[in-house]
Amino acid sequence: MSPKKKAPEDLRFGEAIEELEGILNRVEAEEIDIDELADQLKVAAELLELCRGKIRRAEVEVTQIVQALEEAEAEADEEEGP
Repeated sequence: MSPKKKAPEDLRFGEAIEELEGILNRVEAEEIDIDELADQLKVAAELLELCRGKIRRAEVEVTQIVQALEEAEAEADEEEGP
């Protein structure tokens, strides 16, 4: 029995990128039947949106971490005084 394929929303970023690369490679190699092409492009669009969302969330988290570090540093500087 083959492993069950994950739904796009359950994929990690690296897995989504690998899936996108696989679709792209099959399209470029003309391995995808024309009847399957629309379905594969729909999956690719979903994967792209998933990746974009993960990138946006990571950017927000990094920004919040940097701000927290800067605030902590500013507070430490104020406590030390001139």
